[in-house]
Amino acid sequence: QVQLVESGGGLVQAGGSLRLSCAASGRTFSSYTMGWFRRTPGKEREFVFAISGSGGTTYYADSVKGRFTISRDNAKNTVYLQMNSLKPEDTAIYYCAAKYGSNPYRSYDYWGQGTQVTVSS
Repeated sequence: QVQLVESGGGLVQAGGSLRLSCAASGRTFSSYTMGWFRRTPGKEREFVFAISGSGGTTYYADSVKGRFTISRDNAKNTVYLQMNSLKPEDTAIYYCAAKYGSNPYRSYDYWGQGTQVTVSS
């Protein structure tokens, strides 16, 4: 069992930056692919970014290319999402997720409670 706790959300003006963190419990953090997803009211949950267990491979959605980056610190059991050049359409609840295995875009086993990101225009 893995517990995930996100932090770092908030209100920011368009063009600004935020860094989300996701702290995970457990001793096998480096075995998990970690992902970030987001959801806005009336829309399905959207894949944003993912990173392999070693941190050597990342996967991203076209909508955040060049603006967001993902990283992880396996010694701290933490994954980060650095969000730059934020746009109002990035407003959403952001969720951290963990999984074993391939396909970083879906079928995650564990989810955090989410953190709200609001970008004002």
